[in-house]
Amino acid sequence: MQNAEFESARILLNDILKLDDIENIKIRLNIAYGGEIDPMSVFRENNMERILRGQYWNYSKKYYKEGQTTICLLKMKKKEDLWLLVHIGKVTKDLNLINSIGYEYQNIDKFDKFMGRVIVRYKNKSQTLIRNASSIINECEIVQLLPTIYEHDQFPGYENVNISWRDLSNVIENDSWKTALQNQKGVYLITDNTNGKMYVGSAYAETMILNRWRSYLKTRHGGNVKLKALDSEYIEDHFTFSILEIFKSTTNDQIIIERENWWKNTLQTRVFGYNAN
Repeated sequence: MQNAEFESARILLNDILKLDDIENIKIRLNIAYGGEIDPMSVFRENNMERILRGQYWNYSKKYYKEGQTTICLLKMKKKEDLWLLVHIGKVTKDLNLINSIGYEYQNIDKFDKFMGRVIVRYKNKSQTLIRNASSIINECEIVQLLPTIYEHDQFPGYENVNISWRDLSNVIENDSWKTALQNQKGVYLITDNTNGKMYVGSAYAETMILNRWRSYLKTRHGGNVKLKALDSEYIEDHFTFSILEIFKSTTNDQIIIERENWWKNTLQTRVFGYNAN
């Protein structure tokens, strides 16, 4: 058993944090906006400096006051209401800056043992992503307490693969991913998260999915005409990979090619996407 799961009594975030002065605490819900990089991808790259820049950034107005405690939650998956706790700090100075890092802050060390290990379920019904803790903390339910800091290295199952280029580059050589993909033929989907354009591809013959996806990580475009026209950094920042269908390694290649064409026609990726043929 790799994690502790809370299935009976409802355990709330503050049941383990035991924070006082709730009226003086803000919770920032960090998500990916449109074409922006997913903050979970940044976390998995161990780039906490970048995450904290976002946590203490002022956009069109000031969000915090000196002396306030801030809690940083990262959205784990776009279509799920799960958040990862990664930081609790205190604002030590208001820099009076807009469209910039607006504050100096100090990490509250006593909570470090929870960082990257507490998964919270919370359904945000507001467009506001910086919330008074008093308004939502009793809705933040702990669903998992991990024994170690969260990692995205276990293969989630073919039907659950939906992974960014950057995350794929981090896990592709892990044993569970290699084992799952190295003997598997299939039809896959690459999606551009900035404009919704898609590319349908297939892996068969000697490539299998593992080697095909390795090609995208190495070249960014995998040899595809329309993808070659895109900047490498753009692909790294905005492309996600998923699997549409899988086939045994003994499946006739022609069957896979036919299914690839079916998906291209169904999703109209030759007309609206990145498929050139």
